[in-house]
Amino acid sequence: MTLALNNSIAAITPELIEWRRDLHRNPELLYDLPRTSAIVAGRLRDFGFDEVIEGVAGTGVLGVLHGASGPAHARDKRALFRADMDALPIEEASGGDHASLSPGKMHACGHDGHTTMLLGAARLLAGTRPFDGTLIFCFQPAEEGGAGAQAMIDDGMLERFPVKEAYAVHNWPGLPIGEFAVVRGLAMASAEAFNITVEGTGGHAAMPHTVRDPIVAASAIVAAAQTIVSRVVDPLDNAVVSITAIHGGEAFNVIPDRVEMKGTIRTFSEAVSKSIEAELARICERTAEAFGTKARLHRPPKLPYPATVNHAAETERALGAMRAVAGADRVRDDMRPVMGSEDFAFILRRVPGAYIFVGNGDTAGLHNPKYDFNDEAIPYGVAYWTELARRVLPAG
Repeated sequence: MTLALNNSIAAITPELIEWRRDLHRNPELLYDLPRTSAIVAGRLRDFGFDEVIEGVAGTGVLGVLHGASGPAHARDKRALFRADMDALPIEEASGGDHASLSPGKMHACGHDGHTTMLLGAARLLAGTRPFDGTLIFCFQPAEEGGAGAQAMIDDGMLERFPVKEAYAVHNWPGLPIGEFAVVRGLAMASAEAFNITVEGTGGHAAMPHTVRDPIVAASAIVAAAQTIVSRVVDPLDNAVVSITAIHGGEAFNVIPDRVEMKGTIRTFSEAVSKSIEAELARICERTAEAFGTKARLHRPPKLPYPATVNHAAETERALGAMRAVAGADRVRDDMRPVMGSEDFAFILRRVPGAYIFVGNGDTAGLHNPKYDFNDEAIPYGVAYWTELARRVLPAG
């Protein structure tokens, strides 16, 4: 990172921290992001962006910034930088003075930081335009389960702005501040959600012999589901099956008629995913039958997220930018794949690119009620984006 760039970032960092904390205090979920998207669009206009487009997939924002030589009409002179904006339906327990003001909502994954880092880079790049071509800044809604990236694609983002490359950043707790990491190739798992309904015959809890208890059947299904990865999936294939919610009954003395469960499947292979789903359906049906109940596996009306796959040439370009910012000894290029998922995968299926991680230090884990984005990471994220712009669309 050059001294001039370092000084420029240092000068705006206090303001960026205030932006980030304001977003953290006012989290919004999925596509319902009126305040966040309005702030983003307003700032891009203030920076002097050539075009700002609001309402993409509802609340997505696109900012168009041309390099010093003017508009680029060729696809090979356009690149897309993306940040996610939405929060999670979690009650915050961080105890910070900028904690969420909205009960049941919090930025537990650092999207407030992601948005801020890209806005910081947008501000600097708009002032200097040290690249040749056009950058598309994508501020996306609904990453947390709503497939917002696919929704923006469906709304014509890539048809209107065909790009040669696409990049995104995520913070990573446990990775020291000032360090970066990337996974080569298969980086993050696919994600599929499922619901299980177990139906029995309820009645008085003091007379269990008169009922067919769906809670007992559901418990057996949960236990049996844990054998899928250990006894059905090839040990050389990575996979996760997790039951994440169980709801049944309201009173201490009533056995309910029905139990509802939710869960997720994570894999790196469509074939493995289909095998797991088939086995889970079999377990549900046969286990429930053994208890005199019925169980049904069904999918919620959401797109499954595909696996996130980094492309080789773009990963090397991203590594070059990371090393320029942090130094080679503070960049990990051998990070292991992550079983979490990311809907930037929808973009990477259409456009080559890379998804990288920036250190968030010793903080609580992602999706934890005590998590908070580490403001010390902001300058490094801004520097990465700014350096990447020069490398992806070099001037001269």
